[in-house]
Order: sequence, then C-alpha cells, then structure tokens
Amino acid sequence: MNIALIGASGFIGSGLLKEALARGHHVTALVAHPEKLAPQPQLTVLQADVQDTAALAAQLKGHDAVLSAFSGHAQQNLYDYYLDGIRSIVAASKAAGVERLLVVGGAGSLEVAPGVQVVDTPDFPEQWKQSALGAREALRLLQQEQELNWSMLSPSALIAPGERSGRFRLGLDQLLVDADGKSHISVEDYAVAMLDELEQGAHPRQRFTVGY
Repeated sequence: MNIALIGASGFIGSGLLKEALARGHHVTALVAHPEKLAPQPQLTVLQADVQDTAALAAQLKGHDAVLSAFSGHAQQNLYDYYLDGIRSIVAASKAAGVERLLVVGGAGSLEVAPGVQVVDTPDFPEQWKQSALGAREALRLLQQEQELNWSMLSPSALIAPGERSGRFRLGLDQLLVDADGKSHISVEDYAVAMLDELEQGAHPRQRFTVGY
C-alpha cells in the first residue's frame, strides 16, 4: 500500500514506520522535522504542518490510507492544539479523497469498570491528563464522522519500546490487563496490531485496544 504516516518520527510513529516498511509498504512520512529521518528504500519524507489543512490535503492525495501518530506533545496548549490537528487531518483526508484513516489513540478513554474511564480514576497522572482528555474528545469526533472509514487503536496503560513478539490480545473499550493485573504493550507489538488493522480492516469505524 501507499501510506501517509503523520508523525513518523515520534515515539509511536517511529514504530509504525519501521513496521510498515518491513511489510513492504511505501510510506510518505509527514513530519515537522524531516532531518530526524534517515533515507530508506520505500520512504519519502516531507515536511508537513498538520494545522495547514489545504497543504496537508495536497500531500495526502494519492495515498491508500492515512496513519496518524500526531500527538502535539511539545505544545503548551496541548488539548486545543491536538484537537485542531485531528480536525485538520480528518478534513484533509476527505479533501484528498483518502477514505481510510487510522489514528493512534490514548488509553485514558478505556474503561476500568462500567462507566469509569482510566482518565477519570483518582491516580491518573496529572501531567498526562490534557493528552488523555484530548484523545478522548478525538474519539468522540471520529464517532460522529460519516464519510471516512476510520479506526482508532488505543494502547494499554503502559506503552514502551520492547520486543516485537506478535503475541497480544485485542479488545474494544475495556482496558486490557495481564494475569498479574498489569496493562502494558510494547511499541513494536502496538505497531504490529495497527498494521494488521490497516491490511485486514477488522475494526471499521471502531476504537479498539491492544495489550498482553
């Protein structure tokens, strides 16, 4: 496939880039700082501003799918900046005629009990709250989207670089925990789950999650 990957040099985006290239896809990496990515076969690197919808639409045109690992973590007003970016990515995808959009979500909107989401629990870290609330609102925006065939993949509570095992579980709206009560996934296995979704399309217009 011909994939446009937004945020390809970031924490999760770099894992998605590695997995997509390993599977033989051609990737257009849309990043704020192209110098962060070394040249590779099947890789085109473009400087992009997700807030410039018209310019982004021109860059997305001709691709089979858009993968968004956009986070906006370096911004001071993270919540608004992230949501403005997601709205722009949705609008640009539609303007470019790309119907398939896959979005890196957050764990904060997963349920730990009926009606209780991770972000609303007393121990949720304050420094991650704006990011989690933004991702929750992004999910709500996508759920109202009628034109795009979107999917959002929420990681487990802890996501960190590790092993590409290919062994994990998928769920929908509930936080996944292992036998020891730990909710975790490696960046590498998260990328496997996301690229599986791109290739197989098992969760159209759904949020789903991955964990051990």
